[in-house]
Amino acid sequence: MAIAEIIVIAIAALAVYSVVSMRKPSATDPSRSTEPEKPKQPRVRTVRTSGYAKWVGGGLGWVFGGPIGAILGVALGSVFDGMHVTSSSYQGTARGDFAMSLLVLSAAVMNADKKVVKSELDFVRNFFINQFGEEEGGRLITLLREILKQEINVQDVSLQVGQHLDYSLRLQLMNYLFGIAAADGYFHPDEVSVIETISGYMGISNGDFISVKAMFVKDVNWAYDVLEITSSATDEEVKKAYREMAKKHHPDKVAHLGEDIKRSATEKFQKINAAYDDIKKLRGMN
Repeated sequence: MAIAEIIVIAIAALAVYSVVSMRKPSATDPSRSTEPEKPKQPRVRTVRTSGYAKWVGGGLGWVFGGPIGAILGVALGSVFDGMHVTSSSYQGTARGDFAMSLLVLSAAVMNADKKVVKSELDFVRNFFINQFGEEEGGRLITLLREILKQEINVQDVSLQVGQHLDYSLRLQLMNYLFGIAAADGYFHPDEVSVIETISGYMGISNGDFISVKAMFVKDVNWAYDVLEITSSATDEEVKKAYREMAKKHHPDKVAHLGEDIKRSATEKFQKINAAYDDIKKLRGMN
């Protein structure tokens, strides 16, 4: 399928979503214009969208022509095969970019061990619904099912995500991907390997990768790994490392994306605090 055809299909699907998701303004709606329609002027219909059309439009605003745009275009085409409209428009948003990245990278990790298990799908479904709401989360899952049928070039997709999402959001993505791998109670080596590959191509430092991994794959040194130090560090070095990690992963860094994403970041921040508390107890630090 040529990229031009993918774009047409995606535009068609988004327009349909816009119509389905729009909310008609009531007579008392303050946002409804009271200005009388000018005579003999072409009528311009303004569609007020809410929900998923906004998300997909935001995400595809920056991925058309790239690997993620192609993947999403094919998925949308599968859902809305045969639909046709003449035009649409998009405006990229950090929140939309994050949602679209979640979709494609979720599929890459879930397919890593050549099987998709119910526990993983339930984890992703619950995450999407908790973060984006029942309606939007359900629609994201519909797209995910189509994306899971595709072959994903992890390198190309990860490079594109790294170019368009800031570092704080990329760290959040890593935390989420390890959550998928942990959903069935077993960290399959192929899943961990794919996450490591994604991390590298997204531009995540090796120290940060080890830190996030240690929050899930725990060993005797997990707390030190989370803080990106070794057990030979002095108490002062431990305190300094904690302050640096707390600053790097503070939930306020993603607060502009809304309370739902900030809540997820808070859970990760709590793991950093837990690691620091474990070290303090082990050393008898105040």
